Amino acid sequence: MLHTVNKSPFESSSLKTCLSLAKRDSDVLLIEDGVYGALSGSAHTSWVAEVLGDVRVYALEPDLKARGLSKDKLIPGIEAVSYDGFVELACVNDKIQNWL
Repeated sequence: MLHTVNKSPFESSSLKTCLSLAKRDSDVLLIEDGVYGALSGSAHTSWVAEVLGDVRVYALEPDLKARGLSKDKLIPGIEAVSYDGFVELACVNDKIQNWL
């Protein structure tokens, strides 16, 4: 299953809830303000990094760039993907859950 999270973890509990409920081998894509959850050195880094062995976490690169964030600031293990990568994730997963 592909989970998308579009809210910042600084304003919403969507990311934390998503990661606590995502099943092993799920994909989680952080989009819009959700990309703030991918940043290393934040209050959320430890619990996001903790799940990386069980789920794959991605951040949408155009949304990172739109917020002035670079890929080198991501938590190790989180991959930045383009819009093409977003489409690929949507195609390889049979279901999509949006966390709003």
